[in-house]
Amino acid sequence: MTGRWLITGGGGMVATDLREALERRGDVVATKSRAELDVTDGRLVQQCVSELRPDVIVNCAAWTKVDDAEANEGAAAAINGGAVELLANAANEIGATLVQLSTDFVFDGTKRTPYEPDDPTHPLSAYGRTKLLGEIAAAHAKKHLIVRTSWLFGVHGPNFVEAMRRQVAKGVDPLRVVDDQRGRPTFTPHLADAIIRLIDANAEGIVHYADAGEVSWFGFACAIVPPPARRTRYCQPRATQSLPAPSRSRGARDWRSTSGRPASGERGAASGGCATDWRAGGGERRAEGVPWLNHVANALALIPLG
Repeated sequence: MTGRWLITGGGGMVATDLREALERRGDVVATKSRAELDVTDGRLVQQCVSELRPDVIVNCAAWTKVDDAEANEGAAAAINGGAVELLANAANEIGATLVQLSTDFVFDGTKRTPYEPDDPTHPLSAYGRTKLLGEIAAAHAKKHLIVRTSWLFGVHGPNFVEAMRRQVAKGVDPLRVVDDQRGRPTFTPHLADAIIRLIDANAEGIVHYADAGEVSWFGFACAIVPPPARRTRYCQPRATQSLPAPSRSRGARDWRSTSGRPASGERGAASGGCATDWRAGGGERRAEGVPWLNHVANALALIPLG
């Protein structure tokens, strides 16, 4: 399917990668940054959508600071919930499909088997509650797709990889990283490709997409910091209970990824090819074929550790 797309939150990682992927295949794409479109203003949302008349609206605008949401739940809810209602109403006016990005934080992380899209939600944090409000609002669009994902990282915005890089550059030694929370890191270009495949397949409702490969935050950090001989000293595990209370919120431990290859017995999969392993993140975007995480690790290896 080629068509007209509107992407809100146009300055972020997913929005940038999605725009680039759509432009490569010749689709018409309009991206709106926060400065260009306040998604909490109903009049501006209605005006923008009416003028552009997209076939697909992808809402990448979100309050993403998990800890800050605890002290600012009302403000987070206005962006993560209320704004989605406005976009759903605008989508209905022109018959567009609304794609809403959601999160593993709508679950409590206690299930020991992969989460299904129809599993009961139970967010433990303000962030998770506001994202669940967004899912409910998105479902008010007659044509909607809610894509739950997890542990996003990429090259166009703040993320865990860049946070680890900054800590190393500042000389933090050791890096103490949580080892009892596990999940599936997702490279944002892979998510962008999955969204396109899902729309092309006319997928609707709730789906899960995360890159293949489960790991703890500590394991993720070990893939980022300098070579193996130095990791045991430089990167050390810690328990969730040692963190400040707001940072203890958990998301889903694992998914059934419904835009990748269906797991055995998986229901309602919208197949668009296999989910890519997160460790390959960025390799396809580098002429020399070296995965992006390797570039980060190689760069960090040049920083003196004292």
